Amino acid sequence: MRKHTSWTLPLASVQWLFFIFANTVVVPLSVGSAFDLPTHDIAGILRSSLIFTGIACMLQGFIGHRYPLLEGHSGVMWGLTLTLSASASSMGMSLTSIGGGIATGMLLAGFVVAMLGAFNLLGFIQKIFTPMVMNVFLFLLTFQLILIFFKGMLKTSADGVLDMPVSLFSIGIAIFVILLKIKGKPAIGNFSILIGMVVGWILYVLVFPSGQAVNVESSLSFPIFPFGKPNLNVSIIAVTFLASFVNLSNTIASVRAVSNLLQQKATESQLRRSYVLTGLFSIAASVLGLVSYATFASSIGFLESTRNFDRKPFLIGGGLMSLLGVIPFLGGILATLPITVGNAVLFAAYLQLLGTSLKGIKGYDFNSVTIHRLALPLLIGVCIMNVDATLFSGMPALLQPLLTNGFIMGVLLSILLEKLINWDKVGP
Repeated sequence: MRKHTSWTLPLASVQWLFFIFANTVVVPLSVGSAFDLPTHDIAGILRSSLIFTGIACMLQGFIGHRYPLLEGHSGVMWGLTLTLSASASSMGMSLTSIGGGIATGMLLAGFVVAMLGAFNLLGFIQKIFTPMVMNVFLFLLTFQLILIFFKGMLKTSADGVLDMPVSLFSIGIAIFVILLKIKGKPAIGNFSILIGMVVGWILYVLVFPSGQAVNVESSLSFPIFPFGKPNLNVSIIAVTFLASFVNLSNTIASVRAVSNLLQQKATESQLRRSYVLTGLFSIAASVLGLVSYATFASSIGFLESTRNFDRKPFLIGGGLMSLLGVIPFLGGILATLPITVGNAVLFAAYLQLLGTSLKGIKGYDFNSVTIHRLALPLLIGVCIMNVDATLFSGMPALLQPLLTNGFIMGVLLSILLEKLINWDKVGP
């Protein structure tokens, strides 16, 4: 593991800060808007998110899995929350009723996850999330993130027309970051993400001085159950709990991938501590109106890109993240980072995640029959990701959030195939 010098440590720490911030800031803003919260509540949720995400990263790095892996808002739960809020009218429910059901589901899921870790029941989880399921998970995660960030770097006008100047600028920044990594010397390539964000930020301000950035208000409040108080809305609780269970695979995939990357063997103790913390984080998140937490498997793409495997800059970056929430003015400054630039840099960084996915299937021998083990859940999941969700409007409203989520459906199909078929005994 490469040790940092007196000048590389601050740069690596700031690079982690940018990475954590870029993966965090949009989540509370979008969810708050989806639930029609007043501006001061959204600002309070954002502040809670900045502080709590930084603390979560530091605790995982110090006493959890002890790896440089971002602990942040789960993309699976983020998408589900937005889908449920958008489906409120079709389900005949109020936003507060849905929000309260989500809070209850998150509380229950967080408690179960923490108990699984505390009482050493991880064998149960690992029997469900087998190595092949984890491979499908990583491939689907790669495609989902690349789609999200590609769309995020393309700006559209109010009438839905592509804003060519801004979009081309973002594509140029992505190419710039990729070339830094491919052509640059290691001392430059390892900081390509930080360089890309800073250069892109400065150039964007110069070229598009009137461009819109994220608008963040200062707030000293911490709203409690802002989306609705916990209730017994069984249907919403069940959907939320199921999605949270699928979300468990994040930790296994992340820890396994990073241990392989660092050529270390992750212990059961590390996984147990990580699950306990993730469960507790999700319980706290439900109270503060935040999306459930998870260990980001996508952090592997960041580590592959930067080649900075040391925990120290990660821990410092987490501390700086919390500081942004403690001092809202600082968070407001960083929030002026143009969203399209952030998405362009993350798009370039997460290309590395495909390599991690490919490494996971090296030991498998596929033929015309066994290829279905990987291809069926993977391609079905990708197909659903690219299908208009309105096509599922004829389905029961409760099932729509699951059926329209290609990531969840792909993982669930992979689990089903692994349990129903003995792939070692099938052949062409």
